[in-house]
Amino acid sequence: MGNKSSMQLQQEEIDEIQKETGFSHNQIVRLFSRFTSLDKNNNGFLSREDFLRIPELAINPLGDRIVHSFFLESNEETVNFKQFMSVLARFRPTKSNESKNKLNTREEKLKFAFKMYDLDSDEKISRDE
Repeated sequence: MGNKSSMQLQQEEIDEIQKETGFSHNQIVRLFSRFTSLDKNNNGFLSREDFLRIPELAINPLGDRIVHSFFLESNEETVNFKQFMSVLARFRPTKSNESKNKLNTREEKLKFAFKMYDLDSDEKISRDE
């Protein structure tokens, strides 16, 4: 993915993300637009600094933990769109009448929430954390 004008989602990518996350086609397209607007360097991924420029996260007392959550799975310094969507899927409400996807189960949400607080990844939440 190069500059913003060349960054486009292919239908196959949308279908794959939809199946994995449970987001609708329109939600994925809107979130892709938001992702590209946050990508100030037009390089196809977001860094921690990109997230920290979001005013709502900057003033949120849990902002650092939310930003940290985007980097838990990849252990990298950047997040691509698919990784971005996987994390957002964990914040979706669980609905009993909706088809389940792996990222949106109660158990996965609990594991994810635990990891958000286990900042040093020692599988324990210490007093400092």
